[in-house]
Amino acid sequence: MANQRESTVVIDPVTRIEGHLRIQATATKRGGKYLIQRPALSSSTMVRGVEIIMKDRDPRDTWAFAQRICGVCTVVHGLTSVRAVENAAGIKVPKNADWIRNLMIGAQYVHDHVMHFYHLHALDWVDVVSALSADPAKTAELARSNNPDHRPNGGELPDAAYFQNILDQLNGLKARNQLGLFSNGYWGHPAYKLSPEANLALVSHYLEGLAWARGVVRLHAIFGGKDPHPDLLVGGMQSTFSVPDPSDPDSKGTAVDEQGFSIVQETIGQMRAFVDAVYLPDVVFLARAYRQWANYGASAGNFLSFGEFPEPGLVQSEFSDGAIDHPDGYLIPQGVLWRNNLHRLARFDERHVTENVAHAWYQYSAGVNLHPSVGETTLNYTGPAPDQDDPEAYMLNQRQKYSWIKSPRYRNKPMEVGPLAHILIMHARGTQPTDRLVRRYVETYWQEELKLPFRKLNSTLGRIFCRAIETKIIADKLQEWKDGLYGNRTGHYSNPEAFQRLKTPSAWPQPVGFGFTEAPRGALGHWVSIDPTT
Repeated sequence: MANQRESTVVIDPVTRIEGHLRIQATATKRGGKYLIQRPALSSSTMVRGVEIIMKDRDPRDTWAFAQRICGVCTVVHGLTSVRAVENAAGIKVPKNADWIRNLMIGAQYVHDHVMHFYHLHALDWVDVVSALSADPAKTAELARSNNPDHRPNGGELPDAAYFQNILDQLNGLKARNQLGLFSNGYWGHPAYKLSPEANLALVSHYLEGLAWARGVVRLHAIFGGKDPHPDLLVGGMQSTFSVPDPSDPDSKGTAVDEQGFSIVQETIGQMRAFVDAVYLPDVVFLARAYRQWANYGASAGNFLSFGEFPEPGLVQSEFSDGAIDHPDGYLIPQGVLWRNNLHRLARFDERHVTENVAHAWYQYSAGVNLHPSVGETTLNYTGPAPDQDDPEAYMLNQRQKYSWIKSPRYRNKPMEVGPLAHILIMHARGTQPTDRLVRRYVETYWQEELKLPFRKLNSTLGRIFCRAIETKIIADKLQEWKDGLYGNRTGHYSNPEAFQRLKTPSAWPQPVGFGFTEAPRGALGHWVSIDPTT
């Protein structure tokens, strides 16, 4: 048609922080507007090659390398690698180790989801420049209505004065042309729905969240020595409860002592307070303003979870299997939902996981689908040479190979993982107290307050909502895990038999181990193949 014109749209990098993802699409101009034509193309532009780095290393040390796959995920890759080796060696860890691991991963969940909402995602919904015209007194009224249990700045200033300070900071940044992280929004776009006062309140929570996030990672430092990349241990955790020598006034315990537990308790309290008083109300407030986003972003309806947060209370004895391989043995259960059948939970079987390289710059010796335990990482770049002077000359062809990411599949199908999958699978299981909480939160907030049907959880807005209620559930469970650990603080932290078994890999029950977790972004699996003769 005469009034149509095609144009290529390239966003590279697409992320606000990491920057190794490229989006490429074709847009057609109709009546003065550009419409994105399907299909769009998503490409990873960075080689990691961790499998190559890990080859021929001692399996007992692999977690330290695997953990550095990502500088944002911190503990999850390391723990998944540890679990893979424990699986191969037939090692069961004591309850205290599971409680500590739950606390560390749980802290990462709470940290990650809150940071995602405010610092990675909020600027898609919050117009920072609009906040410059806000009335601080009206903002204070709105904040008291939406966040009645939260006092900004700890109540040191009257609320209106506090918001005036935030407004002065923003105006100063704009005057100096130093908006920094706030410089990349589509300020003034009609798609923004919030009032100037709502925008100012949420910007203030953005800034508060930065300071809050620094305290959350103290759990990793206490139990793992540092963050990111805390120390881990095949066979349990290296943390043990310590008591200073009463005969030596200068003696001190390790981080895991009474003072350490006090810091853990304080940190959990700070996490729960921010989630309850700030994050959850803000998510519900934003969802009211942007209800139409429940109509966008639905996936095909196949959801998968590997399972996470083993419940130590279900284990019958210190090192037995107990209920650990049963869906009720995890806070977030293992399971599969197919084709939007959201009430029928199927069993997960890791043997059906494969990696597909049909469109990735790798070469398999046979076929394009392999189980990860026998997967290959042979680099085979066939794309165009980047042109630094003309970025559009570096165009990728969707019918050929176009990415450095292998495509995971389950029973040869793409699956959605992450918070939406977690909440839907917990909702479908329905047997545990936390499952019933999920059902109550969905009914109370999503269906009754927002007037949205259950099936619309499969949407952009639904993912934001599920991330929030998952955070609430895990933040509350942190207290239970801490209390269990403290009550058993003089017990085992590692399996004494494990270290003897680890000395002789030739005696391990199986040459391949599968380790898994549910990272905040979803299902994560590591497979380790062991040659006991080397």
